[in-house]
Amino acid sequence: MLGIVVSHADAASMHIGEHLRSLRDWETSIDETRPDDEGGGTVYQIDSVELREFEALHLDIENVAAAFDDPDLLVFASKHAGETDELLTAHHTGNFGVAEYGGEDGQFARACPGAHKAVVSALQRHAPPDYEVGMECTHHGPTAVGVPSMFVEVGSAEPQWEDPDAAEAAARAILDLADEPADRPRENGTRRHLLGVGGGHYAPRFERVVRETDWAVGHIAANWSLDALAEWAVSDAERDTVLDRAFRASAADYALMEGDRPDLTAAIESLGYRVVSETFVRETTGVDLGLVETLEDAVRPVDDGLRFGELASGYDGEWTVIDLPNELISDVRGVDSEALRETIERQSIAYATEQNGTVLTGPIVCPAATEIEAVVEPLVEILERRFDSVDWTADELVARETAFDPDLARTAGIPEGPKFGKLASGQSVEIDGEEIDPERFQRERIRRYTL
Repeated sequence: MLGIVVSHADAASMHIGEHLRSLRDWETSIDETRPDDEGGGTVYQIDSVELREFEALHLDIENVAAAFDDPDLLVFASKHAGETDELLTAHHTGNFGVAEYGGEDGQFARACPGAHKAVVSALQRHAPPDYEVGMECTHHGPTAVGVPSMFVEVGSAEPQWEDPDAAEAAARAILDLADEPADRPRENGTRRHLLGVGGGHYAPRFERVVRETDWAVGHIAANWSLDALAEWAVSDAERDTVLDRAFRASAADYALMEGDRPDLTAAIESLGYRVVSETFVRETTGVDLGLVETLEDAVRPVDDGLRFGELASGYDGEWTVIDLPNELISDVRGVDSEALRETIERQSIAYATEQNGTVLTGPIVCPAATEIEAVVEPLVEILERRFDSVDWTADELVARETAFDPDLARTAGIPEGPKFGKLASGQSVEIDGEEIDPERFQRERIRRYTL
């Protein structure tokens, strides 16, 4: 069930609440077990959504889930204050350091990365013209909520807080969360959740990840949050305790870090979590994390060049590693690197690369039933564009070409220059009245590739 918190102390919250009530036919009831200003009084319900109103500002409401009927997710409809003009935003709550605005020092509310990802998309769908949609880092309370929660906000000043179109957009986005799970599903014992580390308050990098990949982001420690943590924590152990809380409150085993922070990376890894790159996040989108882990162990880590082929998505069968000769891969790449990549991607679960993923090198991971002939035949076709012939025996490819040999030409005294170039391109030239045939300086070259 989705619970929605509306605060009478927040004008934008009240306006969002008005639109929430106008967009659906709610059933109402009276809760006499709680004071009206603490979520009692009139309660609004539709299907799996319940809306309650509170007198206090959201930041000051503690254990708000207790007012609702067994919610799975809570959303605080709220205003956003800042110098960001027209903005719809969503964020989780907590404090990496001193709790200046609600909650407790070094504590976090349970995040809802899956629902947060969904609401960012919903806000984008419903946003009025001229409104941007963004994400913020973790900041302010409350930290004791009781269930996964987040703030959905209209900003950033009074004209926007009074804007009916903005309030309606936020209301529609919140209602789109009905039946939306708080978390991404488990894969291989973990979830596709990230703890965000570093960057600015409005977290554009993490927003990009949420929009463009299938990963979700829980708590985010912006640069200023890390500074606050460093000022508050009296020891590395206390710092690590707060970081561990942030991971747990995000249901995350991975961190995505903005900037180079070797000490913080070491601290996170010592806690048993993994710091990954944006490359890792993008390359593993659509690939089961269990398969990712297995193939990283078998071939190489994603950040060292492992890439996934077209067969990776949804693959749950047996696989085998085909290790083709480096010379074969290199020669095919020299003929047509794009065609090489396309044919390997089409047939593979994964493959190895170098130079930041730009150069395919092998080995290649294919389904266990794959015959080596199926992999090699398209490579032979590419080689045949360059070589005169490519013969394939049981365990060997033999590629032959007749080509200009510059050493023969030099030995014969042919001066390097335009005529040298013509001979190399198969044209006859005249030197000292003698016509020189290019065949005189051609030699057969043979390349052998053991399979």
